[in-house]
Amino acid sequence: MSGFFVFIMIVGYVFSQAMGDSSILYVAVIFSIVSSFVSYWWSDKIVLAMSDAREVKFDDNKELYRLVENLCITAGLPLPRIYIINDSAPNAFATGRDPEHAVVAVTAGLLQKLDRSELEGVIAHELSHIGNRDILISTVVTVLVGVVVLLADWFRRWTFWGGGRRRDDREGGGQLQLIIMIVAIVLSILAPLFAYLMQFAISRKREFAADADGALLTRYPEGLARALEKISADPEPLEVANRATAHLYIASPFEGKSDGRHKIGFFAKAFMTHPPVAERIAALRDLHL
Repeated sequence: MSGFFVFIMIVGYVFSQAMGDSSILYVAVIFSIVSSFVSYWWSDKIVLAMSDAREVKFDDNKELYRLVENLCITAGLPLPRIYIINDSAPNAFATGRDPEHAVVAVTAGLLQKLDRSELEGVIAHELSHIGNRDILISTVVTVLVGVVVLLADWFRRWTFWGGGRRRDDREGGGQLQLIIMIVAIVLSILAPLFAYLMQFAISRKREFAADADGALLTRYPEGLARALEKISADPEPLEVANRATAHLYIASPFEGKSDGRHKIGFFAKAFMTHPPVAERIAALRDLHL
């Protein structure tokens, strides 16, 4: 996160120098914060509506309700609202702006295809996301990525409409100004890519942390490891998922199904929102609780 902030300051400084207007950075930051503030407060409702999830009360599914309740007592967390997604693919996610306004959603396929210890592992993982406030971290990262993308987009539009040439004409050009302009153009192309790579790296790190904390909560890492094996190997597509919500799920619905044994190259891994399932399973089975 610290590196991310430094990266944004460098990008903002180079663009402001090339454009001769330091206010551009402030406008981009304010716009990103406002838009992310709105998504932070209402993201749970938006995600649940996009996923076609329905809320579960105690009388609707007593076994699931008690399982979540018992894990919340162990974790010292308030009971989140529980939702079921009518989809045959096994998966789950947590959302909400803080532990007091959290939601855990599971698919019908998850309830049908996992045994109790595996289901406990998945729920414990999602509760760990809530306890670790990963939703807040994700929102902050989204703000930072948004700032970089906005800055890069505005700069490219500015140069496209001749802003760089007009400024060179006013200031007489110069070798230093030309170098700054070239650096800024290169950054406008590469900065969004680097920003997304950082976002994916932070997302993968939080998944490892939630796996470890979830295993600590249940005291049975094998339950979550087996659940990840089943989820990753299941051939059913998660029809309610899309690119905007894929990072929320315990296993990405868009990064391919596998048996958890195949190695994934460094380049492909860098663009994944989740760590490879094989690595997550190996880490869980190396835990000694």
